[in-house]
Amino acid sequence: MRIGDRDFRSIWPGGDGESVRIIDQTKLPHALEIVSLSGLDDAAKAIADMWVRGAPLIGATAAYGMALALRQDPSDAGLGHAYERLHATRPTAINLRWALDRVRLAIGRLPPRERAQAAWHLAAEICDEDAATNRQIGENGLALIEAIARQKPAGEPVNVLTHCNAGWLATVDWGTATAPIYLAHDKGIAVHVYVDETRPRNQGAGLTAFELGNHGVPHTLVVDNAGGHLMQHGMVDLCIVGSDRTTAQGDVCNKIGTYLKALAARDNGVPFYAALPVSTVDWTVRDGVAEIPIEQRGGEEVSHVVGMSDRGVVERVRIAPERTPVANYAFDVTPARLVSGLITERGVCEASEAGLAALFPELARKRA
Repeated sequence: MRIGDRDFRSIWPGGDGESVRIIDQTKLPHALEIVSLSGLDDAAKAIADMWVRGAPLIGATAAYGMALALRQDPSDAGLGHAYERLHATRPTAINLRWALDRVRLAIGRLPPRERAQAAWHLAAEICDEDAATNRQIGENGLALIEAIARQKPAGEPVNVLTHCNAGWLATVDWGTATAPIYLAHDKGIAVHVYVDETRPRNQGAGLTAFELGNHGVPHTLVVDNAGGHLMQHGMVDLCIVGSDRTTAQGDVCNKIGTYLKALAARDNGVPFYAALPVSTVDWTVRDGVAEIPIEQRGGEEVSHVVGMSDRGVVERVRIAPERTPVANYAFDVTPARLVSGLITERGVCEASEAGLAALFPELARKRA
């Protein structure tokens, strides 16, 4: 996708062939800073400190992190250490484990001297697959937007509400929830996006708005709690969100606040979809509320905000009393009954065990 006049992916090999480049997303939208990752510690820090975020991008970064680690220590012990170190960085997004398992399975049987190069090529393959997968998710979700557009008066836009950032910055390219929006816009369909700020890290305001603006997609920033009001007044035609982990029966774990959007959508008859690649499906989990571990991050993300002052200086300021206790739950789970459907690379399905099994029978059988 584009930033200004340049095409970007969210992660790419360095020109030296020895490092990986990423965009430090904690600096967006105020500065575009490219960071080089050259070892296991760099990759782990990038994931844990959210220089990279979004389930698919976390997985891609972890895959490259394994390759970088194996250049330093390709032994069985080194492989095991890299796996555990990276796996511990973020507990909720299942793509992290998926990518680590894929790399470990593929290169674990190789002689140590061959492991680093094989892991490097596999990480690049995972990135290419992700970009292609997200493009296909976009094609499948586009049909939903087109169907609504046909029912709208001429020139009136399809209004989409999204939450957090499930755009190309959360994946390798295209995004999940945003891919149908980009394709609709590029096709000439009038589309407008309500972008909620997504506290506490303001990833809607800082990342989704940044992406949409660079692509030329009409959008409006709203506070997190405006979604229900917009739906009550018929101002939202469709909700599309991403997913950090989806259960075998269709529960969707996503950024905190997603569940409330789904409740409002159900109460107002607004279709609510989650867009995700199959790598985000955890076939070992059935009950998302009971079984998915919910990451709790540092309280300073809630008690403080980062922004640019009117003087053009990026500053971090406290917004809560100094001694106020803070709880920072990073995700919540939306039960499948509130999800109109899942937009995947193989099509749109019902958010249910039967729906997922119909699209991915080989994986469903393996789970059984």
